[in-house]
Amino acid sequence: MKIALKVKAGVLAMLTTLGSTAQNRLPASYVNPFIGASTSTGKAGVYHGLGKTFPGATTPFGMVQVSPNTITGGDNGSGYSYEHESIEGFAMTQMSGVGWFGDLGNFLVMPSSGPLKTSSGKLSDKPGKGYRSAYDKTSEVASAGYYAVHLTDHNIKAEMTAAPHSGMLRFTFPAGQSRIQVDLARRVGGTSTLQYLKVVNNNTVEGWMQCTPDGGGWGNGDGKASYTVYFYAQFSKPITNFGVWSADIPDTASRKREAVESDYYQKWIADARVEKNIGEKKGRHLGFFTEFDAREQEQVVLKTGISFVGIEGAKKNLETEMPGWNFGQVHRNAVQLWNNALNVISVNGATEDQKVVFYTSLYHTMIDPRIVADVDGRYTGGDGKIHRSGRFRKRSIFSGWDVFRSQVPLQTIINPPLVNDLVNSLVTLAAESDSNYLERWELLNAYSGCMLGNPAVVVLADAYVKGIRNYDVQKAYDYAINTVEKFGNGKLGYDPGSIAKTLEYAFADWCLSQIAKGLGKDDASHKYLDRSQAYKNIWDADHHWFRPRRADGSWEPWPSTGRLTDWYGTFETNPYQQGWFVPHDIEGMAQLMGGKEKVLTDLVDFFEKTPKNFMWNSYYNHANEPVHHVPFLFNRLGMPALTQKWTRIICDSAYRNSVEGLVGNEDVGQMSAWFVLASVGIHPVAPGSTRFELTSPLFKSSVIRLPGGKAFSIVAPNNSSSNIYIQKVFLNGKPYNRCYIDYSDIMKGGKLDLVMGDKPHTLRYQ
Repeated sequence: MKIALKVKAGVLAMLTTLGSTAQNRLPASYVNPFIGASTSTGKAGVYHGLGKTFPGATTPFGMVQVSPNTITGGDNGSGYSYEHESIEGFAMTQMSGVGWFGDLGNFLVMPSSGPLKTSSGKLSDKPGKGYRSAYDKTSEVASAGYYAVHLTDHNIKAEMTAAPHSGMLRFTFPAGQSRIQVDLARRVGGTSTLQYLKVVNNNTVEGWMQCTPDGGGWGNGDGKASYTVYFYAQFSKPITNFGVWSADIPDTASRKREAVESDYYQKWIADARVEKNIGEKKGRHLGFFTEFDAREQEQVVLKTGISFVGIEGAKKNLETEMPGWNFGQVHRNAVQLWNNALNVISVNGATEDQKVVFYTSLYHTMIDPRIVADVDGRYTGGDGKIHRSGRFRKRSIFSGWDVFRSQVPLQTIINPPLVNDLVNSLVTLAAESDSNYLERWELLNAYSGCMLGNPAVVVLADAYVKGIRNYDVQKAYDYAINTVEKFGNGKLGYDPGSIAKTLEYAFADWCLSQIAKGLGKDDASHKYLDRSQAYKNIWDADHHWFRPRRADGSWEPWPSTGRLTDWYGTFETNPYQQGWFVPHDIEGMAQLMGGKEKVLTDLVDFFEKTPKNFMWNSYYNHANEPVHHVPFLFNRLGMPALTQKWTRIICDSAYRNSVEGLVGNEDVGQMSAWFVLASVGIHPVAPGSTRFELTSPLFKSSVIRLPGGKAFSIVAPNNSSSNIYIQKVFLNGKPYNRCYIDYSDIMKGGKLDLVMGDKPHTLRYQ
């Protein structure tokens, strides 16, 4: 009930802002940022938790995300979880939907009253032990570009909104002694290891926070994230009574996540030295505060520019985007940015809940890869130097293993310039860092090595074959070769001990062959096409499934639970789930498995045994990415009605308008991008190909607005909850006897008409 009320509150606030009517609502008004904003392992039924999104204010692909944070440690990548009952502050940077302990969460701001507390305290602490505060859950409102909550311990209302490179916080205080404090050491997955602050004048502070692997962060330091966040912050009320706190962290102390969470470390922070009216300070654990006497219901605004380049960049970002103090205008600007971005797809014939799920999903696909260049185009490169490019906008947070499947293919349709930016960012990073290969999971120039496979090669191939090529193609190709030679199936023709790596490396080889073919490099094309058949090298004919091999060629022992054994040569999957990943050679895979009829029987069983709520399970596990292409395999096996059936069921069951509305981690846009594509009726099986599978759309019509003013419409007027099967297809008025459509036909613009019915059509589309 609370969730439903919250959605209504957010919508009503947005409608008031826009002056819309219920019959004429703009797309941003349907966004519910609470969808997926939970880390609950109990409700997920698995240690991975649920969506792990953040509910705070941001703009499309913006550098800044102003959001509440409820916890610093643990596997809480967004820093927030809906079920937590207290808030420790509001940070300027967040990640969306990630595991592995997360990162960012920098520049944590908290309004407070009473005695100064220099430690946030823990979730389990009694009220008043730290500066964190309980909050009124019914007061919590989130919408596109806005978040608000009432902090009950201090009786303070907190509101926030954002611009691409800056954020604005507005606090409404009760009468009495009040305070705004900023924890400069705070970081979601640990701590920043060195900070600097300077009071510039009576309303401005500036400085930086250095975040290194020694301070935990991404993968608790194993992700190698090393970055500096620069800030330029201004207060609407003069800072005449201010100070700095500094904790004495021993030089020998660990700064990793588990140390920061410990009681002894928290005591160091709680006992920090407080220095009043100090104008400049550098230290290992710093915070800043300004105190004042507030009038009843007095509003104080803090606006902050953020940069990953320098203090001057942060200042320019703030002055460009927020020259004044009008919170309402900044909010309206953010909403307009969202309406402009979300208007790329319109849907009709949907319920209100379906529209909320659709536009929130589209919203979640527009968080990353985020801009990390300043307003003047400058960015910090992989060499640590400052660069400026007129060719592209530097972007970061490339969750490659996740997003190559749906998120990037979606962007190739609705935002090709973003894909150009992404490829340019990966290619220039390879050059600047002297790595000379493409990273699989990039965070702020870090080669984290997270997950597996060669997803950047897949993304490059997908861009190349679709004509998205505004980058140094030859250099990108050379780096792609370096990548597959560095990480691949090698001389053995398989990766020892791994089903997952062998299959994913084989697919990346196929993708590279497509680029080579397009470049006229026939020898290389044939070489990598041959290597793409490496998946056959781990097929065990005795057990009729893929099986990990040792380096000497022998098989790993077959487990008692067979292909349902988690982590048996796989990653976050079992062999049954991972074994369907041969997207580049479905016919070859089917032949290996005993023929199409046998494969169809097995696939039907795979889906029929899936729990109806689609939570984490041993069969079709939509909560994790490796199976996201599997519903569309029915198209490739001559039974498109089964693709239509199961994608409709997944859309209806695995996505909901609630906090638990994502059955797995959002994973930087991937989970939501799957829904966006499938719900309009298209989805790829093999990125690196221009083929999109057709399936049963969720709506009576959708319009995709393409670059250059064209549009592509998918119309199914007799679509309903029972009429889920495609009977006939017409493309631009002509009969169309295929269960797929080419990317080029989508991008030309036009109209796809679908005649729907309640029974599977006997025609097997080719």
